Amino acid sequence: MAEPANRAHYWYADDPDVAEVLEAVRTFRRSDAAMRRRTAARMSMNETDMRALQALIGRDSEGLRTSPHHLARELGISTASTTKLLDRLAESGHLVREQHPTDRRGVVLRPTQHAHDEVRERLAHMHRRMAEVALAVPERSRADVAGFLRAMAAVLDDEQGSDPLRPATS
Repeated sequence: MAEPANRAHYWYADDPDVAEVLEAVRTFRRSDAAMRRRTAARMSMNETDMRALQALIGRDSEGLRTSPHHLARELGISTASTTKLLDRLAESGHLVREQHPTDRRGVVLRPTQHAHDEVRERLAHMHRRMAEVALAVPERSRADVAGFLRAMAAVLDDEQGSDPLRPATS
């Protein structure tokens, strides 16, 4: 396997295969982040609004209720930021707030049909192409690929960050 010139070799110089796999993951993450920025911009939303809409649609499609608190926790944003976000999505016709069916003080968030239609219209082509790529993975390898990606996500989710860099000493 030819050794590509990439940043991963800085950390994994002793194993070019590991470096290549991790550089491919980094390339995917950069492409995913850029796609999310483009999609949100085309929908005249910020990325957090788009993530909220995707979460709401996903949970709605599974028949799950979503509270403002649940959404704030999932997005990692404050209650005040969540209120502003929900106001924007309600004003744009992408969500409605409804009274919780059993808790009179509770609120349930529901994406509108407009939200479902707009997201489907804008993302269906990309999702079809992604499914084609996934189907090209040999069937016997799919569970391994999915397990690898979930394990990488767990590593990133567990990472607490680093201490600030220290200034150089003379």
